[in-house]
Amino acid sequence: MRIRRALALSAALTVLAVGIPAATAFSEDGADDCRNYTNGASQSDPQCFWLAPTPQEALDIVRFWAKDDGANLKGATEYPVGWIDCTVEACATGGEGDGQAHDEGDPAPEGYQDDNTPPTCQTAGETCSVTPEEIAAAAQTPAGQAIAAAAASNMRVWVDTELLDDYKAGAAAFATAVKKAGALAAQPGVVGIRFTSQLGYNGAVKTPEEMSTFVSAAAAALHTVAPGKKLGVHTVVPEFGCGADDSCKAEMTKKYPLLTPEHIEPLLTSGSVDQLALDSGLLQSAYATWKITPQQAQRNQWTKVKSLAWDTLAQIAAEDAGLAGKDASPLTAEQAATAAQDRIATPLKDGAATVNLWTRWEDGTGATYRVMGSGLTATPAWEQLTKLQPLQRRLSTMYSAASPEVGITQDVKKLSEVFSQIYITD
Repeated sequence: MRIRRALALSAALTVLAVGIPAATAFSEDGADDCRNYTNGASQSDPQCFWLAPTPQEALDIVRFWAKDDGANLKGATEYPVGWIDCTVEACATGGEGDGQAHDEGDPAPEGYQDDNTPPTCQTAGETCSVTPEEIAAAAQTPAGQAIAAAAASNMRVWVDTELLDDYKAGAAAFATAVKKAGALAAQPGVVGIRFTSQLGYNGAVKTPEEMSTFVSAAAAALHTVAPGKKLGVHTVVPEFGCGADDSCKAEMTKKYPLLTPEHIEPLLTSGSVDQLALDSGLLQSAYATWKITPQQAQRNQWTKVKSLAWDTLAQIAAEDAGLAGKDASPLTAEQAATAAQDRIATPLKDGAATVNLWTRWEDGTGATYRVMGSGLTATPAWEQLTKLQPLQRRLSTMYSAASPEVGITQDVKKLSEVFSQIYITD
């Protein structure tokens, strides 16, 4: 008899969803202990809720199911869920459907059409989707092939594009460019789209309002055509390198009026930007007038980023091209080790989430700048990078599939030896 009562009590506790924590229901700490303990701080926090609001009611429910040797529990039946079996009952035909029961795999009802047509845009020139045909065509382009090669090498991929020129060219050009980026972003392995570089630095936008309007419009279009993808921009905030030197900050604000914290921060708080890459180029020489060394300027920059808590608004990355040289990196092994410390390890230590290194590009004269030598040959600088295995997850690079060094697959495979993330130019 006692065994049966114990089993009945255990079954009752299971029905109540109390289980092992049931003892807490009988504590003297209060009915809301569970909610207070978890506090509901975020969606990831565990939360629990009592079916009975007070310990006394929980005890009464247990006694109800356990009394008379569990008679009520034994006599309980399945709770009705309201299903209607259309094979034995007349189903209403006034709503959606054809009033007939259909199993998975059955032929579609007569007259049903599904041509996978993308949604119709409400405004002419607006981009609201990419078609499967556009996605398939994008996969065959050099950029699409590079994305596939990077994904095969387990690299995270960003599409790197420039939408500002197309935005200024008008709605039609902008919609075409956005759809092109969206088709590439739909390839397996792509996590985000960087949609502009040197924002506010190269003179393409003239006012803070123009800059903000462009970023908002680009983000809205990309969120529609590539839902779920992260969005990034690249720029620089020159006064960050000044530290506490007011004369330096005044000069940088005068020289770069769009690139002040007051104008850049709203791009982060608006939700338009998930990643902000800060270029390191100015840090190397622009602050010598105020006797600020490159190392001090870099430390000043990341101290300011942290003091403004920008890292809570977006992922803040460092971007650097200083390890490359014309034709190949000229750095010796000792110089490369120092450069890696100054340009990679120190920014990561001081607050950069990632460091994006340019390993190969062409300037306006056609000259090629590389970290490796021609044909992917090793240099002391590249060998130094291969030693940074513990930092690989925080290292990324740029790649232009339109001008491969050896071949797209070979190039990307080589880059994957050092970098876990790659920005592929469309």
